[in-house]
Amino acid sequence: MKLDHIAVAGETLEAAQAHVEGALGVPLQEGGQHARFGTHNALLGLADGLYLEAIAVDPTQTPEHTPRWFDLDRFTGQPRLTNWICSAEDLARTLENLPQAGHIHALSRGALQWQMAVPETGVLPFDNLCPALLQWDCPHPAAALTQQGCSLQRLIVCHPEAKALAQLCGPVKGPVVFETGAPQLIAEIQTPHGLRLLQ
Repeated sequence: MKLDHIAVAGETLEAAQAHVEGALGVPLQEGGQHARFGTHNALLGLADGLYLEAIAVDPTQTPEHTPRWFDLDRFTGQPRLTNWICSAEDLARTLENLPQAGHIHALSRGALQWQMAVPETGVLPFDNLCPALLQWDCPHPAAALTQQGCSLQRLIVCHPEAKALAQLCGPVKGPVVFETGAPQLIAEIQTPHGLRLLQ
């Protein structure tokens, strides 16, 4: 598995986007809608082929499938970094070793095509801190995103059962570390304004 992108959820997309822009001091760009799960997003290109998405339920859409991914049906409170997403060259094969990640959905948005594993409940194991898994069936979208001079230095995955989560995930390509603690994600991101924390 390879770290692909990280996701910040909000009760609204405007709130999620404002949270990221306030924390990092750079603007996000328009993303799009996900008709399958009734969500929409805004995006930030990061160095090394990574990116960040702000995501929320889209009130103008009726989802084709529920529950929504990323446990967004139950999301409440302040915007926060909620999920990390890894790519796999062969998603079906990867799921043989990590079936908890869910069932495969074939998805598209504009020219983008990908496969995504989503649990039937929308809830990922380890308090949603197990990575979501996808496989791109098109050129990676990060290449088309405007760079704002930001790079992910470390993604810290905190959980009381951090060792078990790390063992479940196996080797992950990318700056991911596991630490024992209360469930949360912390991203250390180098920006034009210095090192910033996003959580």
